[in-house]
Amino acid sequence: MANNANQPIVILKDNVEHVPGHEALRSNIMAAKVLGNTVRTTLGPRGMDKMLVAKGSDDIVITNDGATILHELAVEHPGAKLVVEVAETQDDECGDGTTTAVVLIGSLMEQAEKLIETGVHPSIIAKGYNLGMEKALEILDTLAIEVKPENKPMLIKMAKTAMTGKSIENIMGDAAKVIVDAVLTVAEKEGDKTVVNEEDILVKTKRADTMSAELVKGVVIDKIRPDSLMPKSIKGVRAAFLDGPLEITKTQTKAKIKITSAEMLNAFTESERARLKEMADKFAAEKVNLVLCTKGIADPVQYYLGAHGIYALEYVPEKDVKYAAKATGGQMVNKPEDLDENVIGTAGSLEMDEALEMTFINGCKNAKAVTILLKGSAQHLVDELERAVEDAKRVVQDVVEDGYYTIGGASVETELSLRIREYASKVGGRVQLAIEAYAKAFEIIPKTLAENSGFDTVDKVIDLRQAHATGKKYAGLDVFTGKVVDMQKAGVVEPKRVKRQAIQSSSETAIILIRVDDMMVSKNAEQMARGH
Repeated sequence: MANNANQPIVILKDNVEHVPGHEALRSNIMAAKVLGNTVRTTLGPRGMDKMLVAKGSDDIVITNDGATILHELAVEHPGAKLVVEVAETQDDECGDGTTTAVVLIGSLMEQAEKLIETGVHPSIIAKGYNLGMEKALEILDTLAIEVKPENKPMLIKMAKTAMTGKSIENIMGDAAKVIVDAVLTVAEKEGDKTVVNEEDILVKTKRADTMSAELVKGVVIDKIRPDSLMPKSIKGVRAAFLDGPLEITKTQTKAKIKITSAEMLNAFTESERARLKEMADKFAAEKVNLVLCTKGIADPVQYYLGAHGIYALEYVPEKDVKYAAKATGGQMVNKPEDLDENVIGTAGSLEMDEALEMTFINGCKNAKAVTILLKGSAQHLVDELERAVEDAKRVVQDVVEDGYYTIGGASVETELSLRIREYASKVGGRVQLAIEAYAKAFEIIPKTLAENSGFDTVDKVIDLRQAHATGKKYAGLDVFTGKVVDMQKAGVVEPKRVKRQAIQSSSETAIILIRVDDMMVSKNAEQMARGH
């Protein structure tokens, strides 16, 4: 028995990598700091871009969007994966603030690291961070300002703030107006609340000579007429939406028709033609002048529809047909016989653009769905414009639904840092150190904005502290001049939801990572063979 006393007891399998105690914590801290530093240089209007190139592919993405950057990174570290999840959740919930959330996690973990080195236990840090988060969210509520959906100028400022720093500065003003109009068009009242279904706003892109953003109160389809007899434009659209073919389909059972003379062949051909003509005649009888079909339209039917002055598109994606039906107030049917007044959609006009190879269905009365059409000269510009518009669209939606906004330019973070420090002094004990560290972590935002703009970080952080200490709670950093100004007057605003989600998700993730004292990573056979 004595001889076996010092023999190791093997509990874990060979395919499990065990990272114990402080090593696991240091690993998670390092992972969070690395990701935070990766996206940190992209923060703010003067942030830099990242070029993302997929291995073995010619696809190149140039962006400063935090969510896009982290999505493209092949992250394997478990702690780093949690940070990426925060960014994805931030993007899903708010559409903006991903970079802020990730940078905050990195800063919180860095401050935790300093406390651990001085001998403060992780559980104390976690407790302090939790108290700090609760206080931060409480303070945020007092800093939030109410706004009504009718306040279009403020909503436009919100959209501009979300797009500032992207490679679309020359059309940012036009795009912001288009986004606000789109959101307000589909917004609906539900009791005291305003609700916006983001799926009611479709964003489409197209390569063109110049960059532009256009609102279509209806739908844009990437197809044009198949028959030259059909009209190029229509006033007063009456639309039918078909989820089935306009052609004679094959029978389910095998059958043979014996034709013994030319007269019989002519009769058979005429019978088929008559059936196809009946299909077109049915639309004409219902005074339909637009047909969108998810399946094929036989050539004779195309001809007869054109002869009736009906514009028709075949093989239109089902998603587009459903969207068009919603926009025009119509419904999809399976065959022409199902047509009646209740399923026919209406719109102001239809225009065919041969150059863009697109069909515009516009002027829908009380449009339940709209389209934002974006154009750009180069594909990477179009893609960046689309990402910027998607972010701004979500931001405007957030503030319309919630009715509150906060001030940007690091004013909120500076105020939080100041007031949480004051709160920490009242708590006392070792927890006070953790709350103070939590407060200090917020200074990473003004520091980064200054750094990315080429200004002295220490000077600017001190200037902001002094301004807020004298009661200027909306004071922030003008990244173009380096001056501390009233960000509310400057129009740098963002939804309360974006800021709240960033604070909460980054704090909660930091607390989770701080409380981890062991990591057990199982490996598959391939990883073991590679020695990873």
